[in-house]
Amino acid sequence: MRLPIRRPLPDAKRPWLRKETDTTIRPSNAPMSSAIYLDNHATTPLDPRVLEAMLPYLTEHFGNPSSNHLFGWVAREAVEKAREEVAALVNASPEEIIFTGGATESNNLALLGAARALAGRGRHIVSYVTEHKAVLDPLKVLAGEGFDVTLLPVERDGLHDLGLLERSLRPDTVLVSVMAANNEIGVLAPLEEIGALCAERGVLLHTDAAQALGKIPLDVRRTRIALASFSAHKLHGPRGVGALFVRRKPRVPLQPLVHGGGHERGLRSGTLNTPGIVGFGAACHIAAKEMASEAQRARALRDRLLRAILERVPDAVLNGHPVQRLPGNLNVSFPGVEGESLVTHLGDVAVSSSSACTSSLREPSHVLKALGLSDEMAYAALRFGIGRFNTEDDIVRAAERVGNAVSALRELGRASASSA
Repeated sequence: MRLPIRRPLPDAKRPWLRKETDTTIRPSNAPMSSAIYLDNHATTPLDPRVLEAMLPYLTEHFGNPSSNHLFGWVAREAVEKAREEVAALVNASPEEIIFTGGATESNNLALLGAARALAGRGRHIVSYVTEHKAVLDPLKVLAGEGFDVTLLPVERDGLHDLGLLERSLRPDTVLVSVMAANNEIGVLAPLEEIGALCAERGVLLHTDAAQALGKIPLDVRRTRIALASFSAHKLHGPRGVGALFVRRKPRVPLQPLVHGGGHERGLRSGTLNTPGIVGFGAACHIAAKEMASEAQRARALRDRLLRAILERVPDAVLNGHPVQRLPGNLNVSFPGVEGESLVTHLGDVAVSSSSACTSSLREPSHVLKALGLSDEMAYAALRFGIGRFNTEDDIVRAAERVGNAVSALRELGRASASSA
C-alpha cells in the first residue's frame, strides 16, 4: 500500500520552523535564544524537516509495522522507505540495515554477536585504545569469556599505524574494530586501507561510524566493511534509534542479543520505533543531499574558531591531526585551566570537557592520554562540535567567551597562588 500524499502545513501551523534572512533552517524553540550550542558530537538538534517527516507517525499513522492490517501496512512501508534511505547513504542494500536503539546497541550486537558466532574459527580480536566505551566495554566482556583482545596504540596525532595493525593480525584473528571518526578528537581512520588489509586475511572489519555518518562519505562496499554502527541523533535525527549494517555477501555470521519475536531478520527482536526510524531515514536523505556543502561550511567555521581562539589564547594546543579529522571537530587544551571550570565559566556556550558518554567519570580522557598528553593537559581540554545550525556569529561570540573565561580563570589561579 502506498502512503497517502500529505501536503505541507502552512508555516503558521508549524511553530518549530522559523524564517531566517540567510535561508538557514534552524529550531525556533531553543530554551535560551542567546545560547550557543557547540556540542554537536554529544547530540545534534533535530532538523525541523526531520520532525515534519516524523509527526504523522506520532499521531494518525500509529500502527505496529508487524501488524497485518491497514495501519500496520502504512507503518511497515514507512519503515522500509527509511531503511532504503539509510542504506543509500552508505551504499548498502536495504536488507543489510538492521534497526536498533542506537549506536551503543549496534556496537554490542556487532562485537558480541560476531565474536560469539565465530568463536569456533578463532578468538582473537584487534581494536584501538582510543575507541568509544561502547566498543571497549563489550570487548572487556569478550575478554572475560576467553577471547584474546589486542588494543593497539595510536600516533601522537591520533592517526593509525597500518604496519602495526598488520603485524598484530594472527591466524586466529576474526575481528578488527576501529572508529570511522573519533568522538573526541575527530580523527578519521583509513578505512579503505584497513578494509583491504582485513579482506586479505579473511578478517571481519567493524566500524563505529556514529560520528562519521552524514558528515563524511562512507561507502561500505569500497571499504569492505562487514559491520557498521550508526546513530540517528548524531546527524540531526531523533535520539533512541540507530542501525547496524550487516554485510550479506559474503554473509556475516551474527548471534542476536535480544530474543522474542524474530524482528529485523531475527537479529533484533522488539516492536520497531516507527517515528524514530522515519526520522532516521529523513535525516540520512537530507545528509545525502547536503553533506558536501555542509562539510565545507563546517570546516570553514572550525578553522575560523581555531584561529580566533589562538589569537586570544596563544598557548592553546590543538589535539589530534589538524587535517585528517571531522569537518566540525575541534579539541583544544588550555594550559593552566581545568576543563570543567572552563565549561562552567562559559555559561551559555555549550561545549564538552570530554566525551559526553564518560563526562560523569572524574578521570582524564582515555583518548587524550593515548595521544601522550599529561593529566593536566587532558583535564584542560575542551571539545567543540560545529553542526548544521551554527553560524559565523556563534563562532565569533564563542571565541570571545573562551578567551575571556581562560583569562579570568588564570587570574583566579594567580591570585589563589599568591595568597597561599
